[in-house]
Amino acid sequence: MTGGRRRSLGRRFGWLWAAFAVSSYGSGLGFGAFPLIAVLVLHSGPAQVAALSAAGRAAGALLAVPLGPWVEFRRKRPVMIATDLARFTAMASVPVAYALGCLGFVQLLVVSVVVAAANIAFKAASGAYLKSLVPPQDLLIANGRFESTTWTSTVVGPPLGGAAIALFGPATTVIADAVSYLLSAVGIRAIGGSEDRPSVPERATGARARVGELLEGWRYVLASSALRPLFFNAMLSNGLIMATEPLLAVLLLGRLGFAPWQYGLAFAAPCVGGLIGSRMAHRLVTRFGQHKVMLWAGAGRAVWLVGLAFVRPGVAGMAVVIVCQLGLVTCCGVFNPVLATYRLAHTAPDRVARTLSAWSVSTSAAIAATTALWGVLASATSPRTALALAGVLFLATPLLLPRRERASGTAEVAAVR
Repeated sequence: MTGGRRRSLGRRFGWLWAAFAVSSYGSGLGFGAFPLIAVLVLHSGPAQVAALSAAGRAAGALLAVPLGPWVEFRRKRPVMIATDLARFTAMASVPVAYALGCLGFVQLLVVSVVVAAANIAFKAASGAYLKSLVPPQDLLIANGRFESTTWTSTVVGPPLGGAAIALFGPATTVIADAVSYLLSAVGIRAIGGSEDRPSVPERATGARARVGELLEGWRYVLASSALRPLFFNAMLSNGLIMATEPLLAVLLLGRLGFAPWQYGLAFAAPCVGGLIGSRMAHRLVTRFGQHKVMLWAGAGRAVWLVGLAFVRPGVAGMAVVIVCQLGLVTCCGVFNPVLATYRLAHTAPDRVARTLSAWSVSTSAAIAATTALWGVLASATSPRTALALAGVLFLATPLLLPRRERASGTAEVAAVR
């Protein structure tokens, strides 16, 4: 819950939330698993670790481009189940290959591609399904619950994952992550109820028209004065935040000598701030309004990333990481559910899957490009220099936040059609 009296959103939402929770906790346990395996098992350098994150996201985003229209015109629950099963199969192949002694960098890359594409399809389907499942006035509460679950799993998962890796080996958390997708598919199946098959518009039936449908999500976002600035803000912000992850893995685990459990703890402890922020979001919006909260929380994110360039060995270095991450994720905990709710409110029901797919493809591509660029920069200079530049650029992201408040719903949607 995000604030105020706890409100039931129904049994079907409860199953959806449970499925989301189990996959979130699996992902929390598997946080940083691929960089850890690349560094500790395959002895990869910063350029390879960055390439693993970048190429996987880029190829996954490319594969996901046709998935937006495909998801839009299909029942959403079967799509969510299918993508969960695809992620389970891909992730499960890693511990099998590790046990057989044949795990290589190429396999990690292929798995990253499959998981990235499936993630985009799942997010598009789940966002559209949530909008049809929950009344508009409860969307912020629902998104706040998802956000709080994400941060709770991040608090619990990485330290346990680091301990599991230390005790049982680097493939342990990948197994847990794979199983979580299987359990998520079971939870989504348990939602039950009927779901109407969306009708395919006449304009999407011809070959040329189907090609045009691939771009519909981007056309919709770029034509919307409410969504457009947030779209570019998301690409730049997410790209810079995620570009620092492999650099920090190399810096903390390699050059500064942090143990895996310390690495996990340094990222998990600050996520308490994300949990607090997500629980405050509904209360803050009720008091100050959606636009003001989104503006200030989005601006608040920008001041913390640059501090990661000053991390040092030992307790002092861990303290720097924890403080910077705490400020960043607290602001993200407020910002993310407000953004998700705002985006759904400003998107027509028959455009949700394509809009969310286009949004995810674009942010994944931005993350891939930024991660690859920062990997090259770190190799040419140092991980610390690359982290500093990312932090400085992140200070400019508030310039891409919408300055004026816009009414949601009918007027905006009609104007974009």
